[in-house]
Amino acid sequence: MANKTEQKKDSIFPTLESIYEAAERLRGVAVHTPLTENIVLSERYEANIFLKREDLQIVRSYKIRGAYNKMAMLSADELAKGVVCASAGNHAQGMAYACHKMKVKGTIFMPTTTPNQKIKQVKMFGKDDIEVMLVGDTYDDASNAAKQYCDENNATYVHPFDDMDVITGQATVGLEIFKDSDIKIDYIILAIGGGGVSAGVSTVFKQLSPHTKIIGVEPAGAASMKASFDAGHVLELETIDKFVDGAAVKRVGEKTFNICKETLDNIILVPEGKVCTTILELYNESAIVAEPAGALTIAALDFMKDEIKGKNVVCLVSGGNNDITRTEEIKERSLLYEGLKHYFIIRFPQRAGALKNFLNNVLGEEDDITLFEYQKKTNRESGPVLLGIELKHKEDYEPLLGRMIEQNIVYQKLNEQPDLFSVLV
Repeated sequence: MANKTEQKKDSIFPTLESIYEAAERLRGVAVHTPLTENIVLSERYEANIFLKREDLQIVRSYKIRGAYNKMAMLSADELAKGVVCASAGNHAQGMAYACHKMKVKGTIFMPTTTPNQKIKQVKMFGKDDIEVMLVGDTYDDASNAAKQYCDENNATYVHPFDDMDVITGQATVGLEIFKDSDIKIDYIILAIGGGGVSAGVSTVFKQLSPHTKIIGVEPAGAASMKASFDAGHVLELETIDKFVDGAAVKRVGEKTFNICKETLDNIILVPEGKVCTTILELYNESAIVAEPAGALTIAALDFMKDEIKGKNVVCLVSGGNNDITRTEEIKERSLLYEGLKHYFIIRFPQRAGALKNFLNNVLGEEDDITLFEYQKKTNRESGPVLLGIELKHKEDYEPLLGRMIEQNIVYQKLNEQPDLFSVLV
């Protein structure tokens, strides 16, 4: 694979020279973020786990690198006409900061559904040098409007990932990791959204450290790069789970796909629920506030635990822009994934003592009812209850079902019916 990289780098890969030049441009703009060993993770996986902390950038993600490098490569005439992007997240903040730093007019298109917190962050970083345009309900709506604006105003579109100058800027993350590591890196694990940072960092390592295995990670509900690998060409997914918003794209870039198919040794898919568990663990155990995409690489360690024992592993924590209002959803998804939260529709007999019997003879000593919605139907022999139960241990689930059968409880499991579940809970 390293030989293929050598042969093709002039056509589809950013050169090492261009990446070093990008690193010089980014001096005083992007923070040289730390590469630190995480003792908790190292002990858990019996390996040496190092975290590259891009969540500590001033805009709390690596996106400033690509946005600034792209803009710094534009001519004075191009900059005078302004730059444009579409984003509801980290790329918008990165470009906003770059616009303010360079005193360039920027227009940032965001969906009308973007949380106010993110809009405020973009305006805070861009100040008077940017204008936020809220258009449509989705990223695609905003992107189409941004490209139309570029055509009408002869402005430059700064793509979030599928642009060689953007990829080159993101690649500087790899240079820093290589420079700061005083050990042989056996594995480097990179999150994949559109593919910008994975393409950039993997280019660096295939040339400077060809023995290092490069692992890409995607959320299971938005595995567009894996689907494209399997198809042999860039494939657009019809639907995706948008929860891991920093890495949930329907279509990866053509340039990033061409690079990643030559450089990545494997792609691991991580369930969104596992990502939620990892976010909570990072906060509680290491005081790290990671966004869902930022936790992806660490969540992947569970799926590699046998392979990485005794190895030196670097995980890129790509961002820390986590909205605190999502905390309850993160907890819920984690409990469901870990098998600790279960929802049922239960039909209680319309007689006195039915609920008491359930509490005394079905519910376990450590089981907790977290949701109870009951509507009495006077013309029926039984009434439906929407019931949520949280368990102390996932092993308590089968005994709970056994007791319901023993007590002749008529129930319907909702966890296994995601469409019904999403409506009721």
